[in-house]
Amino acid sequence: MLDKVNAAREQKMEWSDVRIFLALVRVGTLGGAARALRLSHPTVGRRLRALAAATGQTLFQRTADGFVLTEEGSTIVSLAEQMEEGALAMERRLAGQEQKLRGTLRISSADWFGAYVLPPIIAGYTNAYPGVDVEILTGTRLFSLAQRESDIAFRIVPFDTSDIVQRRLARLNYGVYVSASAPDPVFGDGTGFRLITHDTSTGHFPDIGWLQESFPNAVPVMRSNNRNVQARMCRQGVGIAVLPRAVGNQTPGLRELDLPAEPPSRDIWMGYHRDLKHLQRLRAFIGVIDHHLRELLP
Repeated sequence: MLDKVNAAREQKMEWSDVRIFLALVRVGTLGGAARALRLSHPTVGRRLRALAAATGQTLFQRTADGFVLTEEGSTIVSLAEQMEEGALAMERRLAGQEQKLRGTLRISSADWFGAYVLPPIIAGYTNAYPGVDVEILTGTRLFSLAQRESDIAFRIVPFDTSDIVQRRLARLNYGVYVSASAPDPVFGDGTGFRLITHDTSTGHFPDIGWLQESFPNAVPVMRSNNRNVQARMCRQGVGIAVLPRAVGNQTPGLRELDLPAEPPSRDIWMGYHRDLKHLQRLRAFIGVIDHHLRELLP
């Protein structure tokens, strides 16, 4: 028994195992941790056992709902997070000093921005710098710049931490659209029409509130958190939709209404972690953005 304890103490605690520990703390299942870290399920289980052996403690209790921290496991969460921040800071700092235009550039944005605004920008960038592999991450989740989930992000809200270098890129204008074959609704009324709205549980959308106030007698018929879905539903004649003009004007089968007032506009913000400010592939990408945004978001 003593030999087993001594053998466990001699094992080294590795950062890769601490990453798995934190992933399991955050998602609660081996499968979820494996997906988050892009590892196999058996690898996660094996490395978790190695970490338990290195610490000599049982860190999780398996329950019907997943893995729950034991008292011993709870005591090291903050230390593991400090270790994570240190490792990520080293990774960002070393990446920021990379001078060659090669490697991967991860870009995150909303779905519609990735589908309608980024393609010509990415085409121009990859043609100019073929050694860089570009990865586009889209969705409603805000990918973490501090944890290198993304190198550069585009959002319609400012970034709220001091370690992010951010810049307001352009004003995002919206338009109101109906199916090309639909009649014009009466502004200030909307009787006989339906509305396509947004899932407002994920944030505040002034354009959606404006749409409902501008057509108070139109009936909300569906909502979606995806502007692409809204545009396609509008094209099918489901209802009136307010869309970024970059989406509405590029969707065949839609017609923008000529109204006495326009929906409120918003800003497009670009941000990246300050440790990456010298990363050449990032600086080169920023260098091609302005011209394209002037064309797509005038």
